[in-house]
Amino acid sequence: MRETSKATIRRLHSPGFQKWFAGDGIDIGSGDDPLGRWKNQFPLMRSCRPWDMGDGDAQTLPGVGVEAFDFVHSSHCLEHVRDPRAALVRWVEVTKVGGHVVVLVPDEDLYEQGVWPSRFNGDHKHTFTVHKAGSWSPVSVNVLELVRGVPRAQLVRLERLEHTMIGD
Repeated sequence: MRETSKATIRRLHSPGFQKWFAGDGIDIGSGDDPLGRWKNQFPLMRSCRPWDMGDGDAQTLPGVGVEAFDFVHSSHCLEHVRDPRAALVRWVEVTKVGGHVVVLVPDEDLYEQGVWPSRFNGDHKHTFTVHKAGSWSPVSVNVLELVRGVPRAQLVRLERLEHTMIGD
């Protein structure tokens, strides 16, 4: 089971996602596991456009207009972009005022486990932590500081998952 599918099963039992995935959205870095395949589980979702490498740079979203979507979803893509802050600024920009941006990133301690460059994915350009005083990673991004630096962004929920409901 892929990351979006695992996360969606969790989200169906978690408050918020029914209203966050409402209207028309974009799934940045969708790969072969797009959020749109779960549309029938989110009754307020009208559509969810998949966006992957063939569509263009996930950081800049060429051709996508300002406030084009009601929501943005991105699972395990932000660690692959050159500049996570620039990407997040752009993702908020393409989201309508009052919309939601839902981003999943791997925790550096749980995924990379103190090893850089990544031994699990050679394309990772950054590691992420929720918040800690220091990091072993030379490319660590503190999620709280990242969100604070993004115009129009307001953190609604932040969660560090140490396990999933699916055995993996």
